[in-house]
Amino acid sequence: MTLPTPRVRFAPAPTGYLHIGSARTALFNWLYARQHGGELVLRIEDTDLQRSNDEYISVITDVLEWLGIDWDGEVVFQSQRLHLYREAAERLLAEGRAYRCSCTQDEVKARAEARGGTPGYDGHCRDRDVQPGAGVVVRFRTPDEGSTSFDDIIRGEVRFENANLEDFVIVRSSGEPMFLVANAVDDADLGITHVIRGEDLINVTPKVLLLRQALGVTEVPMFAHLPLIVNEQRKKLSKRRDDVSVGDYRSRGFLPEAMVNYLALLGWGPADGVEVRPIAEIIDSFRLEDVNKASAFFDQQKLEHVNAEWIRGMDRAAFLERSAHWTAEGPWRPEAFDAATFEAIAPLVQERVRTMAEVPHMIDFLFLDEPYIDAPSWEKAMVRGAAVPEILDAAIEAYGTCEWTAEVLHETLLAIGVANGLKLGKAQAPVRVAVTGRTVGPPLFEALELLGRERTVERLRAARARL
Repeated sequence: MTLPTPRVRFAPAPTGYLHIGSARTALFNWLYARQHGGELVLRIEDTDLQRSNDEYISVITDVLEWLGIDWDGEVVFQSQRLHLYREAAERLLAEGRAYRCSCTQDEVKARAEARGGTPGYDGHCRDRDVQPGAGVVVRFRTPDEGSTSFDDIIRGEVRFENANLEDFVIVRSSGEPMFLVANAVDDADLGITHVIRGEDLINVTPKVLLLRQALGVTEVPMFAHLPLIVNEQRKKLSKRRDDVSVGDYRSRGFLPEAMVNYLALLGWGPADGVEVRPIAEIIDSFRLEDVNKASAFFDQQKLEHVNAEWIRGMDRAAFLERSAHWTAEGPWRPEAFDAATFEAIAPLVQERVRTMAEVPHMIDFLFLDEPYIDAPSWEKAMVRGAAVPEILDAAIEAYGTCEWTAEVLHETLLAIGVANGLKLGKAQAPVRVAVTGRTVGPPLFEALELLGRERTVERLRAARARL
């Protein structure tokens, strides 16, 4: 069987941020479209006019552009197509496939509790000839018999008994069409051939299919419901308890290439097992059929690992260019930053940072008048360290006159450590904290060489006095 050239859609609601799960959905749609020479439609589901605004919409497009996920044609706004959904609802009403309902939620709940069994709407207004008015909604009349099924690329055949589907609302009491009828109309009208979305929407699929049938649409798109993304507790990612905004990861120094690379691994993996790879290779190897049914764990540490791999894979010029945004906002006086000094230490920084946001913290000691002293680092190296006064006194004396190269500085401190019964790692800890303010940073002796003799000895003296 020859499959149609795919025309897929990414249909987010404007909420003020782009969720990790939504970004993964956008990516999988984009990968499938680009792999098969198809098209990606960006459709904004902004029928809830009170919760939609231009700022929220721009968040979606900005993040997609940052990720490199482009779409074909103009953005489709459901708010501009409300007349189509209302026409569809009126047609369903006229043909007896929908009806008006005046039941309140409390009434529906009370009747459900009284009868026992499955909660939900009971078809109370099906034959009551309710007229338009305040509090009146429009419900779709679901079939009483038979079943509605569809083939899912990931999950196989999925079937729902129609008797278990309540008569669902398609138009709110405010007159605003609901998500279900808007999707049924748009997917048919826009020629969507493949619906790729999260498994949390699998229960709405039979309702959309019934609406399509009632509206005379004979074509059925291919479906693929992606696994949920969960946190460490195996709970669905939630804005209330998890870091779910893609924009936040952008502001924390994650690269778009790394973010896309990691999102592709949430539910899918390349057959050859090589996970960190360019997007062009991911497009070539991606297969919807290979997406796992099981929930995908969003692992922050793995994301950082992937990001670090991408940082290390950049050439020198690219790293310096990407760093410019972060060094421009460093904690030092703007005139104190020296580009040549940063360029000299950049390769050592590039090997060690996991995100670009870490770059200023890795180099701030070079451009601050005095280093920022990290309290836990001081406690660990200075208070609980061995022979700290002796190490600092000897370093002050030796570094005041020795040749100022990384090699000599290394050998000098090594000898000081031996003289005090310490290995180099223990001996350099108080020197590092005294000079850089932290126990972690770029290689110490290359850093000291760049900092210079005068500033190094001055900081050693200040630390010794503080003891």
